Amino acid sequence: MAASGFEEASDPLVTARSRSGLSCPSCGSAHVAQVLGDNGGVSYVCTSCGHSWS
Repeated sequence: MAASGFEEASDPLVTARSRSGLSCPSCGSAHVAQVLGDNGGVSYVCTSCGHSWS
């Protein structure tokens, strides 16, 4: 059975993706997580290939 729109909307990665429009510069995947660095800066990590960038 396919996931409903409600289930997809409650997924944090789906929600962040739709708002940010980010994609991995290495593989093009939209599965991107925003992470905070040690110095308070913001970086991004692709959850598909592991590439990270800021």
